[in-house]
Amino acid sequence: MSTSHMGATAQEWQSSGPTRVTVNLAPKAAAALDQAVKLTGDTKTDTINRALQIYAYLEKITQEGGTLYTRSVGRDELERLYFV
Repeated sequence: MSTSHMGATAQEWQSSGPTRVTVNLAPKAAAALDQAVKLTGDTKTDTINRALQIYAYLEKITQEGGTLYTRSVGRDELERLYFV
């Protein structure tokens, strides 16, 4: 079984059920959440759950030495993504 950079297995990160948290979102984050909900039609809970999974995946790639790129529609150039 593979381990993360912190030494825990993927199974150790999974809980047996939902975990309730309270989050105070900055205005920009709240606007981004509203935009994502409108774009996907998902609930805020589903959107936050998916966002956290994607964030963890992207962090894992960069912490393991990988590089992330994106390409805009209609453009050939790749743009490197940086997380600060």
